[in-house]
Formats: sequence, C-alpha cells, structure tokens
Amino acid sequence: MDDALGTLDAASKMYQAGSKEEATIQLAAISLLYVRRIRKLDDFLKYYQEFFDPEFKVKVSHVFATQKEADEWLSSGKATDGELVSIAGQGFQVIQLPRGLSFLRTPLPEELGPPVSE
Repeated sequence: MDDALGTLDAASKMYQAGSKEEATIQLAAISLLYVRRIRKLDDFLKYYQEFFDPEFKVKVSHVFATQKEADEWLSSGKATDGELVSIAGQGFQVIQLPRGLSFLRTPLPEELGPPVSE
C-alpha cells in the first residue's frame, strides 16, 4: 500500500496542479487511503487479486428480460448498492444516489468483446 501511494504521489507531481490527470491520480490515492481508514484493506486486496485470476468471472446478481422488471425489483427494496445486474443483455450497477437507488450503465465483459492488440 505504501509503495502504491508513493508511486501515485510521484506520478501526480508529473502533472500541473489542478489538471484532470493530477486530480485523477489524487482521487486514486485518496481512495486507497479511505479503504485503509475503514479497515477494508484485506477485502480490497482480495478484490484486486481477483482481476489477475484467470478463473475470475464478473458476477451478475440478477438477470432481467426488461427494464420494467428491473425497475420493479429496484423499487422493491431488495436491491443493494454495488450489485451488478443484466437488463435485456446489458450490464448495470445499482448505485445509491441522494434520491434513492438507481442503475448506472456498466458494460459486462461479454459486451466489450476481445481486447484490441496494437
């Protein structure tokens, strides 16, 4: 963690203060500090390692044929912030907004296709 924070700090100094690049790097560093502060570092590291596991699969909690079905489920009170669902073949994440839960378009791996080689 300390190495990652040091690298982010050095990288942020390569950009002008207030630039979008510097702000993005600072956001990444603050995010790591927050995970450590709320004592979820072990959970985060497990999550991080999943990305390098060739057996890792994105887990969809619910599959809905229509937007109407998904909206009904969302308003039922059964949804939780962070859940990934499929609606008519497209990925969405449940997010908590000030006015309540909503869907955020989050493409599933199968929607993205194979990596493009340079």
